[in-house]
Amino acid sequence: MGWAVAVAVLLSASPGFLTRGDVTPEADLRREAQAAWTSLEAQYAAQAGGLPTRAPATVTLQKGTALSPERNAQGRPGVVELRQNTPGVLDARTRTALRHELAHQLLWWACPASSEDRLFHEAFALTVSGELPAWRDGPYQSLSRAAKEVASAPAVDTPRARRGLARILGEHTGFPAALTRRLRQCHDGTRWAAPLTVEELADVAVLAPEAATVVVSRHSGEVLFTEGDVRRAVPYGSTLKPFLYAAGTVVARGDASAPPRGASGEAGAATAVGAGTVTDASAPPLLPPRPGVQEWACGAGLPPKVDARLALLRSCNGWFLDWEAMGRAPKAFGVWGPVLSAVGLTGLPSDMTEAIGLRSAHGLSPWGMAQAYRLLAEARPDVLALLTGNVDEGTLSGLSTSKALKGVATKTGTVRDAASRPQFGWIAAVDADLVAVIVRPGKMPRHFVDELPALLARVRRQAGLDAARVQVLGLLPSATVEARCAGAGFSLEDGTPRAAPPDFSRLDALTAKGPAVCLGSPWRVRFPDGPDGGRDYAGVFTWSTPPPYRPPPGVPTTPSALKARRGSDFVFRTTRVQYTAGVVAAEDVTLQGEARVALARVAAHNERHADTRHPGRALCDTTHCQAFRGTVRIRPEESRALQLPPLKWDAWLTFSQGGSTPWREARSRAQVEDLLGTHLVSLRFESGRVRYLRTEGTPSAPYEDARSLPCDTLRAGLQLPSCPQRASFDGPQVLFEGQGRGHGEGLDVEAAKASPGLSSDALLERAFGA
Repeated sequence: MGWAVAVAVLLSASPGFLTRGDVTPEADLRREAQAAWTSLEAQYAAQAGGLPTRAPATVTLQKGTALSPERNAQGRPGVVELRQNTPGVLDARTRTALRHELAHQLLWWACPASSEDRLFHEAFALTVSGELPAWRDGPYQSLSRAAKEVASAPAVDTPRARRGLARILGEHTGFPAALTRRLRQCHDGTRWAAPLTVEELADVAVLAPEAATVVVSRHSGEVLFTEGDVRRAVPYGSTLKPFLYAAGTVVARGDASAPPRGASGEAGAATAVGAGTVTDASAPPLLPPRPGVQEWACGAGLPPKVDARLALLRSCNGWFLDWEAMGRAPKAFGVWGPVLSAVGLTGLPSDMTEAIGLRSAHGLSPWGMAQAYRLLAEARPDVLALLTGNVDEGTLSGLSTSKALKGVATKTGTVRDAASRPQFGWIAAVDADLVAVIVRPGKMPRHFVDELPALLARVRRQAGLDAARVQVLGLLPSATVEARCAGAGFSLEDGTPRAAPPDFSRLDALTAKGPAVCLGSPWRVRFPDGPDGGRDYAGVFTWSTPPPYRPPPGVPTTPSALKARRGSDFVFRTTRVQYTAGVVAAEDVTLQGEARVALARVAAHNERHADTRHPGRALCDTTHCQAFRGTVRIRPEESRALQLPPLKWDAWLTFSQGGSTPWREARSRAQVEDLLGTHLVSLRFESGRVRYLRTEGTPSAPYEDARSLPCDTLRAGLQLPSCPQRASFDGPQVLFEGQGRGHGEGLDVEAAKASPGLSSDALLERAFGA
């Protein structure tokens, strides 16, 4: 394509520019805006690889009436406000300010995903507006000082912050590589998972080292504890070696963390770190140590040939470098590269020295590290099982703390300066329920590992962090359920992560070959006739087909009840406290105080008695078990409930809304006889059962047959508010009378509300007795 044609294409994508007569001369202003837009589009297209197909909106150019003294212009989508000191004169300052604001307008059109990323917007505008040389004039500024100035004003809206940003942008010649990567993401439609960081922009770690700690739940993904700036990317040392191992090995089919679709059993418990089998064809090599080579100095007593397991535990840099030299090592973390990029890795490594942290070319935040290890634990329990050996024969062996970390998967990393002094020490740790990441400046991991057991114990004071499982959405056709991850969503296929679509997609497709995990956000789930916007589910989805359900002979069962008793193809895992809070909110969102604590204790207790409802499987989310409509904000009552001792009853505990409000409803005789059979003579209710007589036999020899069923079968089948107290026949109808709501057994929630002076223990004792 010739230059004239290219210009014509760009001009066709230019917006219309409107003026109001308050900035003059108007014609010159519009021409200046058109020329600036054409130049900006050309620069954007060259770096992003193209432009959007949709036309940009009209942009209004007007005089700013509330500009702060240090601003020459400001804007919002579709509007640019300018300062004009001398009417009729478009001086150099005004032209530069116009180009700067038009750069923002172009991004709002071409890259809407970046709209909330102020650092990215300002970095792009400074780069393409031609104002960088002016900002760079002045005394020398160190890179670390410039980074602090930007960090102190995250909106980059002060002269000092912009001068610091200009210093960072000048760290490398040409168009900043970090901006090019982000612009290509825009053009490719890739989600904007994390905002641009100073470290990513400069391609180096520029801030002074600071301590940081983060702990997240393996099950729900929620952040349970933070200390320090856990979102700041820093060099990662050796901590990403397990991802190289995972990328370079393949788990044999059937050994991944979830069963194949269609299996009747559920996914294995997350409390077992598990073990998979690496196929021989994919096994990394056995390599001989090279004496005298510094990178092979990874502990005494190395065997004649070192396998991947020992190389990982000892963190043998030489083994990984020699693996790359053979041409068999994964490049840029292989299939795990997109995962690490999605959680904030500032750039993929160009070679093994960058991947294993010998060269600190890129960084990752402690938060991003924790998210990545959470997914690794879900996808490759075999790798986590391997890392539990670190305290026995790896980089954390032989310490007084080693025994306290038995069974915890750990990986260390040390970032050193040119004199081999430690700049950062990293520890990533995963146990049955938690992922913890600790970063300490100026220390090696062995010197602060004693903090880890205390950290895990401290977080575990939050009760209910163990796993809870629930069959969800079973009343819906599975093909109608859709899910979306606002963070970074992944489906796991035989231990391999595959990025989930950024928009809503079918949940059965996401879970077809393994668990579906959303990093950094709950899943948002929607379905026809569901709540607007959907529901939040903070946890992990798997597909697990339940066995066929056959109702007991002679027990009438409605189609809805059949679905509920069958269970669901979707099994959802979260924390027990999240599950408990979800049940309480679904059953009675208005509960408070001790009544809420009592119901929460029953809900948590019943989750451990799923066999009474679905043998061999998790509870369902319908009233056949106990309602659950997704995860919600945890209230103090739910946390307190799970800190109390377990309930003494070794059985399923019933509860209902209860209350004393009378009700009276009619159902057709045909509806009743569909459930109980024809020729009904009488109905009465006692002790939680419906007792009825039916006329049997022949016209010449009739007799009355007495039968009974659980009252809740009749209540559910006829959709009555509660188990009736009496019934009467009125021609073609049957009149039912009762009070309250629910089956009327166990904990009466309304009665509990009306007993503010009783503790949860007293309420439960009154409901279930000795």
